[in-house]
Amino acid sequence: MSLKDTVRWVRSEWGIVAKGHEMSTQERIRWLRQWVPFGVRTIAYGTLSLTLGPLTRDHAASLWAMRNWCRSTMKGLRLSAQAKGLEHIPSEGGYVYACNHQSLLDILVLGAVLPGDFKWAAKRSIMKVPFLGWHLQLAGHVPVDRKRGKYAASEAVERFEHVLNAGKSLLIFPEGTRSEDGVIKSFKSGGFYAAVRANRPVVPVALEGTYRLMGKHAVDTGQIADAHERHIRVQVGEPLCPLQQGDELSRVADLRRRAHRAILDMHAVLKEQSEHARTAAP
Repeated sequence: MSLKDTVRWVRSEWGIVAKGHEMSTQERIRWLRQWVPFGVRTIAYGTLSLTLGPLTRDHAASLWAMRNWCRSTMKGLRLSAQAKGLEHIPSEGGYVYACNHQSLLDILVLGAVLPGDFKWAAKRSIMKVPFLGWHLQLAGHVPVDRKRGKYAASEAVERFEHVLNAGKSLLIFPEGTRSEDGVIKSFKSGGFYAAVRANRPVVPVALEGTYRLMGKHAVDTGQIADAHERHIRVQVGEPLCPLQQGDELSRVADLRRRAHRAILDMHAVLKEQSEHARTAAP
């Protein structure tokens, strides 16, 4: 990424620079308190990944850096997370995590609580973010460019298959983008095509709590102080295997439908648990 690209990204994407004119003084102070330390951590762990990752087997140092970046950033933002159902995760790699998408915080949470060396399906633009994007490229995460239509979708499926056939796991957000209102939308098929073609299971994951803290158009996690409000719940469901009979299109549709239903059901339970915890808190 050139200096020109970096400056362009900062101006269009980086909270206080892109939206500072819309923010109050209090909001600017809060943003600085939250995201300046985030930037420092990203540079530190990104540098470790870039320098030590190539020197370790399977880029183990990059995986360590990613995991600790996620966990330390959550701690810095005063977020906590609890994951249940981890016993459902297959012991061997080569499966697809499919999760609902509420917020930019989702990656931090899932990177902190989900085991294994999984690769993210990330927007190509994120690959250009200094240090974070460089780490993603080095560690073999998969760029997805939604603006290029069917060709890009076909290319992404091939890359997903490559990850699965290499015995690595893949994390997808099948809604395609963050929810505007916290409600789970319909799923796109790309990741499910890869699962069917590679004959690998899909592990449904439901996440609840990040939308309340940082919805799609928010620039920070707000000023909510209550620990219950800053707690995020993750539920992992039982693996869903592709059907072995039928044409590819129907098998993909069946797997997508089952994953969508499983995530909807788990999310409903998590949401009820969150509501109960908040109302029961003193």
